[in-house]
Amino acid sequence: MKVIIIRYSEIHLKGNNREFFESALVANIKTVLKEFRYDFSRSNARYVIRNFDEIYIEDIVDAVKNVFGVHSLSIAEEVPSELKEISAAALAFSPTSGTFKVITNRADKRFPLSSMQVSAEIGGDILDAHPNLKVDLFNPEHIVYIDIRENGKTFVFGETIKAVNGMPVGTAGKGIVMLSGGIDSPVAAYMMAKRGMTLRAVHFHSFPYTSMQARQKVLDLAKIIKKYTLRMTVDVVSFTEIQTAIHENCPEEYMITIMRRFMMRIAERIAKLHGAGAVVTGESLGQVASQTLESITSTNSVATIPVFRPLIGFDKDDIIEISRRIGTFDTSILPYEDCCTIFLPKRPVTKPRLEQVLRVESVLDVDTLVDNALKSIETVVID
Repeated sequence: MKVIIIRYSEIHLKGNNREFFESALVANIKTVLKEFRYDFSRSNARYVIRNFDEIYIEDIVDAVKNVFGVHSLSIAEEVPSELKEISAAALAFSPTSGTFKVITNRADKRFPLSSMQVSAEIGGDILDAHPNLKVDLFNPEHIVYIDIRENGKTFVFGETIKAVNGMPVGTAGKGIVMLSGGIDSPVAAYMMAKRGMTLRAVHFHSFPYTSMQARQKVLDLAKIIKKYTLRMTVDVVSFTEIQTAIHENCPEEYMITIMRRFMMRIAERIAKLHGAGAVVTGESLGQVASQTLESITSTNSVATIPVFRPLIGFDKDDIIEISRRIGTFDTSILPYEDCCTIFLPKRPVTKPRLEQVLRVESVLDVDTLVDNALKSIETVVID
């Protein structure tokens, strides 16, 4: 019988809390497999998917390998723990040329042969069937794995498929990610979801200065991210009134600084409304004027909950590499401007002093502008 073996990541380190993390992981795996029929069971420190339609095997693997908390998967043959059956299955996974070795795990100590004896017996059968093969115990090109379980069954497989690791989404609280149309913020969302955080997004839209294509671009990014976060809701906030007020009443060089402070206030209000304990941003130290230490300090001064910046020490190449890997890069570079790219000052202040920022901002009716923005929210649930 063809089965899929799932191994989990650092959950095994969780001690008395392990059951909580395992339950979340199982629930998340079942969420991504809701369109398939299958049987699901636990086998020691792993899970096994059985009785599925094999035409969907690659689809099932692709879905599960993107679930945070999963370390790796293997497509295996499950056979009775009899040497003849194990040998026949091993031949199906063995190469026909090159070098190989057999690795046996004998969890069932009642099995009459030791692990080394099983490996030697199966390796001999493979060599008899494929004379062009050679055994290499130290650096083989191929490995055939045999896992003899306590229930009288044995798993035989030839490949370990790497998954995303991390912690199951839903085990590390809730956060609000400030999602723009750029490269960084989708990667920040991915990184926090990888540590188990459940995310909701806020996007600031400045129609008519920014187009509806720019808004749709962000929703498309949210849909890509949902593959990893499992669920995603985007609160689209009209930012036009705030940007216009800043542009008309504040010195040009302070526009980005004041704008970021408004975004943080709004994101925090949304976080508190939905029971989220943190705001997540895609900032990287020193990347642009609004991401210097002084600018970040100015933005942080309006926050009363933690602000997580998972990319703070990354350079742009690091971030681009992850965005390509998770599938957001091509959408992020589409040429639709978001609100952060309009009314850009020629020489933005890079080291704003907080007392000066407060003086500049004092001409604005902050509370009214924030309240009006919150009233404008359009909530989009990503299917």
